[in-house]
Amino acid sequence: MYVTLDRALTASAHDRAAVVAELRDRAEIIDALHRFGLGQDLKDRELFASAFAADAELDFRPAAARWGAEPPLMTGRETIVTTILAMFADRVDTTHQITNPRIVVDGDTARLTALVEAQHLLVTDRTTHALLKNPYDVDLVRDGDRWVIRRLRIDNSWYTGNPGAIFG
Repeated sequence: MYVTLDRALTASAHDRAAVVAELRDRAEIIDALHRFGLGQDLKDRELFASAFAADAELDFRPAAARWGAEPPLMTGRETIVTTILAMFADRVDTTHQITNPRIVVDGDTARLTALVEAQHLLVTDRTTHALLKNPYDVDLVRDGDRWVIRRLRIDNSWYTGNPGAIFG
């Protein structure tokens, strides 16, 4: 599941232009995942939508299976954005922390793996929460000068709290 290359950059250290281009791509790739997390946390539809390709796919089923839930596979940027934001609007506050990003770039496509700690608190009852540690496996595509998520698969390493109360 994880990208396990023995180095971060593939460009030769002597090729300054290639290094700069690769660093820019890597920053934009990670930014797509940051837009995903912060867009949810702020409930900012435009920011959240900017993380996804029009034909994106979000698969939360592996994570949800850990506590017995069976969500559908979400396909299409509009479906993903509408579904996720509606599920949390005025009901759940979230914070996402993204760590351990590893990236492989192949032309106009890339793969990113990362660990995401996602905290969810019910607005009406702060004692009801779910804290999830989730490995993310992300396929991205170049979209002009930025990168967007084409496929996002979310698994779960562990959780505390009551995810069933948060996600239904």
